[in-house]
Amino acid sequence: MEHPMLWLDFITIPLYDLIHNTFHLTDNNHLKHVTYMWLYMLILILVSIIVTKSLKLIPGKLQNFLEVVIGGLRSLLVDTMGENGMRFFPLMATLAVFILVANLGGVIPGFYSPTANLNTNASMAITVFLLTHIVGVKVHGTKYLKQFVGPVWWMAPLMIPVEIIGHLARPLSLTVRLFGNIFGEDLVLLVLLFLAPFLMPLPMLVLMIFTSVLQAFVFTLLAMMYISGAMEEAH
Repeated sequence: MEHPMLWLDFITIPLYDLIHNTFHLTDNNHLKHVTYMWLYMLILILVSIIVTKSLKLIPGKLQNFLEVVIGGLRSLLVDTMGENGMRFFPLMATLAVFILVANLGGVIPGFYSPTANLNTNASMAITVFLLTHIVGVKVHGTKYLKQFVGPVWWMAPLMIPVEIIGHLARPLSLTVRLFGNIFGEDLVLLVLLFLAPFLMPLPMLVLMIFTSVLQAFVFTLLAMMYISGAMEEAH
């Protein structure tokens, strides 16, 4: 089932046609997830610039709301990773806010969720995956590799494949979980727009917003747990 006409299709369709004609591609994807990802990134950048340039001792509504969001993310990170995890706060906060905005964007008719595309989610999941092991090696050195061997050397032939599969399943899980939930939301929204274009059931809309927030929380929390696990002394 195709998505209805989107507001940025006047950009994505000509862009796809240009790339298709230049590189003779056969893929039928006209890059809508990339275009909307750039759109939400631009919105977040502009909002951050506006807020940081107008900071007040007595915050306004927007500043107060953002302070609550950032404060909540900081508390979650400290509770999950400890104070040492604050060096990863910029990345974790960026992931959380971007995923939340991207998820909620698809709830608005005529807009699209970049997180309903596997490529967007895989890029974030792979970033977390690589950072996890980079941090593990940086903190523990070559001792970090002992976690793949197991507690005793003679279990290594069994433990190494199990550990490798377990670690490779992490980015796959992050990618597919987020994709499945947000793509399902967009599909439900599409069906509702066809069945009742002028009256979207309010309970379903509330449920979609709740799911969008929950999936952003789950992705960020798991990313924190993976990186925190790589820093633990048990390795």
